[in-house]
Amino acid sequence: MARYTGPKSRIARKFGEPIFGPDKAFEKKNYPPGMHGLTKKRKKVSEYGTQLSEKQKAKYTYGILERQFAKTFVAAQRKHGVTGENLLQLVEARLDNVVYRLGIAPTRRGAKQLVAHRHITVNGQVLNICSYSLKPGDKVGVRERSKTLEVITTSVGKRNSEFPWLEWNFETLTGTFVSYPERSAIPENIKEQLIVELYSK
Repeated sequence: MARYTGPKSRIARKFGEPIFGPDKAFEKKNYPPGMHGLTKKRKKVSEYGTQLSEKQKAKYTYGILERQFAKTFVAAQRKHGVTGENLLQLVEARLDNVVYRLGIAPTRRGAKQLVAHRHITVNGQVLNICSYSLKPGDKVGVRERSKTLEVITTSVGKRNSEFPWLEWNFETLTGTFVSYPERSAIPENIKEQLIVELYSK
């Protein structure tokens, strides 16, 4: 399971957002990293640099490496509709992201671990592929013998977010991927059009 393992707070400070979730280090130093901190004079960023930065932010947010992200973009181009919106819909439909959105795991990184360690089922079958793309109607659940895991019970007990494209059954610890989300319903602060412009060069 390839994933980013570097410093999270430094990346959050680079983009000026806690993209990996609640981050005390980011809250204390919510300015760009570097030995000079706020005193360093920042160069004007080029158009290409702005587009590249937005792509990097999206990759870090969803925990996707370069090659996989590029493949997802190609798939988004092939779909009918707006490419940028298609891209976000496809990354939102990833199994690890849906496990996170359902509240089964507190973070996307935690969701990847649960999937990789075979704690998650799709339509009743154990699946350990984080990048698996769900289709409307697919049911995501917790494996029967994993339902008592502390990390899962704690996360589910704290879940307080509801998303219109997902349904959740607390009793069975099962969620349904109802449909691909509308762009307006996706809370991530990502300017997907900049990513499209970057790949279109």
